[in-house]
Amino acid sequence: MPNIKSSVRSVKTDAERRAANGPVKAGVRNAGRKVEALAKAADKAVAAEALVNASSLLDKAARKGIISKNAAARKKSRLAKKVNAMA
Repeated sequence: MPNIKSSVRSVKTDAERRAANGPVKAGVRNAGRKVEALAKAADKAVAAEALVNASSLLDKAARKGIISKNAAARKKSRLAKKVNAMA
């Protein structure tokens, strides 16, 4: 534990941020996994619907600064590629 007062505050706020950001990141990962699983299951309509949900979660996370906007765009692009590749 740090001795300097500002460092003590930083440790505390870092822990609070990490606790708040964790569920958001987990939600983004789970949404991406769901899209990939549906893309493999060959149900395009349901996969497209899940892609919309995942894109929304990625945009929200990027807006809050939890992930960078480029990372969100990259993940959305890769998921969309998998859904669009379905016959």
